[in-house]
Amino acid sequence: MAYNAALHTVYNHYLTAYAPKTTTQYDTHKKSELRNIYNSIVKLNKESPLYILDSSNESRAFAVGLKENARALRNTIASLGGLDETEMLGKKAAYSSNQSIATASYVGESSVAGIVPSFNIEVTSLASNQVNLGTFLPPDEKAELPSGSYSFNIAINDLNYEFQYNVRGWESNRDLQERLARLVTNAEIGINADLLEDDKGNVSLRLTSTASGIKDNKDYIFHISDENTSKQSGTIDYLGLGFMSRLPSNARFLLNGEPRTASSNHFTIDKVFEVTLNGISSTEGETAEIGLKTDLDSLTENVGNLVYGYNSFVKAAAEYLDSHPRSGKLINEMGHISRHYRSSLEEVGIHLGTDGQLSVDSDAFKHSILNDENRLHFSTIRDFTNSILRKTNQVSLNPMEYVDKTLVAYKNPGHNFATPYVTSNYSGMLFNSYC
Repeated sequence: MAYNAALHTVYNHYLTAYAPKTTTQYDTHKKSELRNIYNSIVKLNKESPLYILDSSNESRAFAVGLKENARALRNTIASLGGLDETEMLGKKAAYSSNQSIATASYVGESSVAGIVPSFNIEVTSLASNQVNLGTFLPPDEKAELPSGSYSFNIAINDLNYEFQYNVRGWESNRDLQERLARLVTNAEIGINADLLEDDKGNVSLRLTSTASGIKDNKDYIFHISDENTSKQSGTIDYLGLGFMSRLPSNARFLLNGEPRTASSNHFTIDKVFEVTLNGISSTEGETAEIGLKTDLDSLTENVGNLVYGYNSFVKAAAEYLDSHPRSGKLINEMGHISRHYRSSLEEVGIHLGTDGQLSVDSDAFKHSILNDENRLHFSTIRDFTNSILRKTNQVSLNPMEYVDKTLVAYKNPGHNFATPYVTSNYSGMLFNSYC
C-alpha cells in the first residue's frame, strides 16, 4: 500500500511539475514497438560507461522537459501522415472558405479512395457552457460567515463531489473567494472557478463548466448545493453560487441545408472532417465551405507544421543553455542534421537561419515541387524528416546523455552485460525524496 501511494505521488508530481503536454493518439504503441524500445534500452545500458550525474532539481526538470519536447516533435511528425516512410508528410489538409464561421482538419485515412465531397455549413447558434455567477461582495471587508468548518456539494456527470473548507475569523471576502476558486479548479472535476470584478470594485466567484451542451434533457451541467452536506451550510447563500447566469445550450447549424445539433462546438463529420465552430453566420444563407485542399497545398501545410515543430524543439533546448551547457550538444546535433541537407532544402525554399531556426518560402516550395519531375526534392524532405525522427527517438530513449555528469569508468570491453544503470537514473530521479 505504501509503495502504491508513493508511486501515485510520483506520477502526479511528474504530470503537474514536468509534463507540459497531454497525451495523444500517437502516444500509443504496438507490442513490436515496445519490444524494440526494450531491446534498445538493453543495448544502451550494456555499452554505457558509469557516470555520476547531477541530481539537482534543475537537472531533473531539464531531463524530463527534454524528453517531453522530443516526444512532442515526434508526435508532430506522426500527425503529418505517420512514421512510415511511404506515408510520411502525406496527410491530407482541409480548408474552410470562411474561418470566422468554422475551421476544419482532415482526420480520415491517409490514402483517400475516391473523391471526398465538400460541404457547406451555416451556423445559427453556438454551443455554450454553464456559468454560475455569485454575489458581488466588497473584496476587503471581512467575510460574514462565522468561523468553523463548512462544506458544499457539486453534482456533475452523475457524480457528487463534496468540498470542505474552514472559515477563519480574520479573512476577507476576496481571501475566501480566491481559496474556494483554487479548491474547485484544482479538483479537476470539469469546472473552472475564477473571480469577476464589477465596475464598483466588488468581486464575485464565478463557476464555469468545461463542457457545453445539453445532455439527457437536463437544463444544467452541474448543480451546486449545501443542503445535505457533512459540515456547516451557508456557503451557497452567502456567496450566491446557486444563481445560473448562463444556461448550457447545443450548437445549431445547417449542414448542406439540413438542420443539425451538437453538444459541443467541436465535432467530427463522417469520421473525415474535424470541425470547430467559431461564430454565427452574420446573415441567413452565409456559409463556410469545408473540403480537402489539393495535394500540393496539403504538402505545403505539412512541411510548414514540420518546420514549426523543429523550431519549437530547438528553441526549447536553447532555453537551457545558461543553466545546462550540455544542451548545446543537442542544438549542435540538430544543426548538423539541417546543415547536411541545407543545399537540398534551400532548393525547395526551406532556409536555415544563423539562429538555427528554419523558415519556409511557400511560393518557392510549391514551385519547386511542381517542377520536381523525378520527385527528388520530395525524397530529400522525407530523408530530412527521417533524420529528425531518429534524433527525437534517441533523445526520448536517453535524455541523460545531455545532463551534466562525471565519467567514473568505462566497462570492460568484450565482457559487458546489461544493467539498468542509465535508464534507472532517469526514472529514479523522479522518485528522489518520495521513497
